[in-house]
Amino acid sequence: MNVLAGDIGGTKTNLGIFDVNNHQVSSLFESTYMSAKYHSLEEIIGNFLVETKELSLETPVTTACFGVAGPVKNNHCEVTNLDWIIDSLQIQNQFGWQSVNLLNDLEANAWGIAALDEDDFITLNKGDLNTQSPGSGNASIIAAGTGLGEAGLFWDGTKHIPFASEGGHTDFSPATEQECRLHQFLSIKYNGHVSWERIVSGMGLENLYQFLCYEEQCQPPAWLQQQIQTSDTAAAISNAAITGKDKLCRQALDWFIHLYGVEAGNHALKIMSSGGVFLGGGIAPKIIKQLQSGHFMQAFCDKGRMQHLLEAMPVKVIMNDKTALYGPALFAVKSALSA
Repeated sequence: MNVLAGDIGGTKTNLGIFDVNNHQVSSLFESTYMSAKYHSLEEIIGNFLVETKELSLETPVTTACFGVAGPVKNNHCEVTNLDWIIDSLQIQNQFGWQSVNLLNDLEANAWGIAALDEDDFITLNKGDLNTQSPGSGNASIIAAGTGLGEAGLFWDGTKHIPFASEGGHTDFSPATEQECRLHQFLSIKYNGHVSWERIVSGMGLENLYQFLCYEEQCQPPAWLQQQIQTSDTAAAISNAAITGKDKLCRQALDWFIHLYGVEAGNHALKIMSSGGVFLGGGIAPKIIKQLQSGHFMQAFCDKGRMQHLLEAMPVKVIMNDKTALYGPALFAVKSALSA
């Protein structure tokens, strides 16, 4: 079955036409758009359909599903880091499709895990696979990118059922004197509410670096300021850290990895993710060697009396960047078949 699937983020919008057969998802055509350059998702879809006019499909696309970075209610979403309102019925009527569904972007990623092979993961922690059937039990997914997404997969005894959350917007909880100062610094910047997304995300890495500069009473070196002005700020900081070009960038990245582990552990405990913890999003694959250093897992497991529970959970990084498209494609077929 051919479906149109989309991953709608604050930075990029990825669209694709996929052939879905059970859990096998094959790409027929894909395209990427910079979200902020467009006034609406409908405008991007229109451009995408023009691009695919010459594509010869045995069966036409009549159903679509989009993973959207924001809370979805009744197939309606106000995108968190973008000035868009997306409504599935409006899209369905405009393009004459039989069905259109919206999913929270992390719920969409959770659906996409079923389409992945073992080669699509890098394992940070094997966990205790002797305590239960491998893969059984609830699972969680957390993804740092433009923002911080969190979702879960409920184990019903035979299969996982993804569900959405907006856990990335819960309150950041400082645990050290320095983190208390960080909280105070960001509380001023964000008018009182400091969420985990302000810490563990692309903007989070930037915030950590800015705070360290503030504490050290220094400015970024000229070469880094130039890179920040001409490229993505978080990428510039991360690259400077990984290459060892700037000490504060390295401190910011190390701190980021620690706090990523802390919040991943928080999320895993809250939904008892004995079936596994997955790291999605665009940042984790780019810093995979740093994640493998052990600092992430140390922070992940550091939960006092509950440490043994965290140590028993398998933890994997999703390396396949199409997972956020595979999920909507699978859900679109499921929705069409159950209609």
